[in-house]
Amino acid sequence: MNRYEGKSVEEAISVACREKNVDSSELVYYVVEEKAGGLFGIGAKAVIEAFAQKDVEDFIYHYLEQYFNNINMKCDIMISREEDSYLVKLDAQNNAVLIGKAGQTLQSITNVTKAAASAEFRRHVNLLIDVNNYKEERYEKLKAMVKKIAKTVEKTKVSARLGQMTNDERKVVHQYLSTFPHIRTESEGEGNNRRLKIIYTDKAE
Repeated sequence: MNRYEGKSVEEAISVACREKNVDSSELVYYVVEEKAGGLFGIGAKAVIEAFAQKDVEDFIYHYLEQYFNNINMKCDIMISREEDSYLVKLDAQNNAVLIGKAGQTLQSITNVTKAAASAEFRRHVNLLIDVNNYKEERYEKLKAMVKKIAKTVEKTKVSARLGQMTNDERKVVHQYLSTFPHIRTESEGEGNNRRLKIIYTDKAE
């Protein structure tokens, strides 16, 4: 993040907005230093660190660009923003290598990039990386699978425990099954052992 200085926090924010060509509502900032001045405000000083959403996009792009340069792989990187998340679409010379077995390599790239961006901007950065629409297709397959399981749970009233999924996949499944009136989901376990459980409920929640 870049630093901006003014006689007050408001002035430092104005400096950052002018340089980034954004409105103050688009700016996220942290006050690094704020010193009150003496008589007539002489010596007053405020320093902030600030960024806009475009800075986050640029950081993600250059971080991934450096990653692919280091492994000598040509890859097209496209970044868009959806609500409070950044969606990154990759198209490389060998997409299968980037995805890895059961999407594990893709998840590792996502985790490392997310951690780097979150550390850089000192806040949680929601990030999803997809390769050649792998995630979109994976989500649809998951929905079809858990729909059948949920129907069985509704019929038998016996809970079912799902297999290993990534955080974003668990979120998609949870949101999808929330539309089933007699089904609820809950998470069990920690870390890599975390699983979703599909549970029958008598009343619609």
